[in-house]
Amino acid sequence: MEELAERAGISVRTLRFYRERKLIRPPRREGRIAWYDDSHLARLHTIAALLERGHTLNGIAELADALDHGRDVADLLGVDGPSEEEPVRLTPEELAARFEGQVTTENLAAALDLGYLGTDGDEIVHISRRLLDVSAALVQEGIPLADVLAAGARVREHADALAELFTTLVLRHAGEPSLPRLRPLARSVVEAELSLALDRRLRKEEDRGPERPDQASPGSQRS
Repeated sequence: MEELAERAGISVRTLRFYRERKLIRPPRREGRIAWYDDSHLARLHTIAALLERGHTLNGIAELADALDHGRDVADLLGVDGPSEEEPVRLTPEELAARFEGQVTTENLAAALDLGYLGTDGDEIVHISRRLLDVSAALVQEGIPLADVLAAGARVREHADALAELFTTLVLRHAGEPSLPRLRPLARSVVEAELSLALDRRLRKEEDRGPERPDQASPGSQRS
């Protein structure tokens, strides 16, 4: 316990408190020896990151209880009802390999906030294979994972607004039973509009052309 507390940067008293609150799993015991491993250290780092982001210990305790009792993937990630997205199970090592050097406690906390990640025993569960693959591709292109997650939060806001618009439209004119059947139409509209918006944006960038030295901002000129 002393070694784990030292590596986590907390006191033994705090660690005992976390154990009493069931924020971390009990250690593996061999006789009178208690063994903690990297999963315990990772949980402590995540708790610290969540506390820094304003989460309460009660909220973290509820999350830890849900994660440690093996709920199914839908319950684990807060998805009610069927979803077209395919969850992905990974080991911590597999997740780290996809985002080499960027799986920090801050990024893990942001992904938990978004509902992208949960844990089930020793495995990590990502809510969507498509989102996971796209996020990894963007990081490979040189975009920091923190910025990808921040963009994901903004996209979530717009996506929720679009879902509300479509649901209201269908409920008003076609009724609730039509929602699942008409869902692909909503997705097609969003995909088409986003494609057209990207076309418009790319044309603007092409018309602007490369920035000439005499157009550069004063702060970007060499001294």
